[in-house]
Amino acid sequence: MLPLFDSPINWTVSQLTAYLQQLIADEEALRDLWVLGEVSNATKSTSGHFYFTLKDAFASLRCVMWRQQVSYQLFLPKNGDLIIAHGYLDIYPPNGTYQLYADNLIGVGAGVLYQEFLYRKAKLEKEGLFDAQRKKPIPAFPRKIGIVTSLKAAALQDMLNTLRRRFPLAEVIIAPASVQGDDAVPTLINALKLLDQEIKPDVILLARGGGSMEDLWAFNDETLVRTIASLETPIVTGIGHDTDFTLADFASDLRAPTPTAAAEMVTPNLTDIQVSLQNLAQRLQNAISNRLSTQRDRLSQLAHRLSLSSPLNQVNVARQRLDEWSRHLDLHLTHTIQQKHLKVELFAHRLASLNPSTILKRGYAILIKQDGEIVRSVAQVRVGASIQARLKDGQFDARVEAILNEG
Repeated sequence: MLPLFDSPINWTVSQLTAYLQQLIADEEALRDLWVLGEVSNATKSTSGHFYFTLKDAFASLRCVMWRQQVSYQLFLPKNGDLIIAHGYLDIYPPNGTYQLYADNLIGVGAGVLYQEFLYRKAKLEKEGLFDAQRKKPIPAFPRKIGIVTSLKAAALQDMLNTLRRRFPLAEVIIAPASVQGDDAVPTLINALKLLDQEIKPDVILLARGGGSMEDLWAFNDETLVRTIASLETPIVTGIGHDTDFTLADFASDLRAPTPTAAAEMVTPNLTDIQVSLQNLAQRLQNAISNRLSTQRDRLSQLAHRLSLSSPLNQVNVARQRLDEWSRHLDLHLTHTIQQKHLKVELFAHRLASLNPSTILKRGYAILIKQDGEIVRSVAQVRVGASIQARLKDGQFDARVEAILNEG
C-alpha cells in the first residue's frame, strides 16, 4: 500500500540487484581473486557442487564451486582448514548476497611444488585448455595406435599385452621418450609431434607408471600441456596410479587411471566384437532370408501374371475353349442325329402304315382294271367289266355283276 504523501521510487529490488551485479562485473579486480580464509560450513551436495564459507576474525564470505571444477580438485578442504580460493565475485539474486564462485582451492601449508601445480592448473584452465567442448572423441575401432612412453617402463609391456589380447588387429607404433628428468619434456613433445604429424595414428597413448609428484612433474609442464591440447590426434593419458593427477591428464581427450586402463579404453574387446559380429551375421542372414522369401513371392506372382498374359497361355485357353466347343458340337450333333432318327422312324412308321401290302394284310384288296388302273371309285367300272383283285397272298380275276351306289 502506497503512502498518502508523495515518495519517489527509484528502484525495484530486482533492478537494484541487477545494477550491483553489473558494477561487480565491470570491476576487473573482482573477476580474478585469490582469497585467504578459514573454511566453515563445508558441504558437498548430491549434485556434486561444493558449498563453503571463508572467514577470518572480522568477516565471512559465502563460496560455491560447481561440479565440473570440483572434479578437477586434488582435494576438498574440510571445516577449519586454511586455504586460498581462486575465483570471481558475483551477487546471488535470490537472497541478495554476494559470493565467491571458486574454481581452484589451495591449502595453505602445502608444499611449494603442489602450490606451483595449482597455480599452473588455474592458469591453463583459464586459457580454456581443459574445456570439455574441445576434447576429441576416441575412435571405437582404431587401426593404428601410437604409444609415447619410455622403452624401459614396466607399463609398456603391460600395455602391449593388453592391446594384443583385446584387439590384435591394431597396428602399434611406439615413439620412445624419457618420462622423468631434464630431458623428459622435450623428448615427450618430440614424440607426440612425430606421431601426430607424420605417423598419424587413430589415437595416441601417453603413459608412464606411478611415482611421486617429483617423478611425474614433467607431465605438469606448460609447454607439454599446450602441445597435447594442439594435437589433431585424440590422446589418452594413463599416468601414474588412480590417485595421481597431472596437468597432461586435464588437457588430454580422456584420462585413464593407469597405463593398462588406457590401453583398455582405446580398444574394443575382441570377444565382444566376435559376439557382436555373430549377432550381426545372424541378423544379416535373417534379413537376407526374409528378403529372398519376399522376392520369391513377388517373382512367383510376376511369373503367374506373365503366364496369364503369355501367347502359350492364350493358346492353351483357346485350346480349352475349342475342346469345350467340340464337346458342345458333339452334343449338338448327337442330339440332332437323335432327333433325325426319331423323325425317320416316325416317317418310316407312317410310310409303313401307308404301304399297300400292309393294308392288304389287314384284309383289304386292290382292284385293278384290265388297263392297269387302280379302281378307286365305282364310277371307274361298268357292269360286266373284268377286273383283277389283288390280296395279300395272291390275286384272282373277277367280273362286275352289279354296281351299287351308297346313299
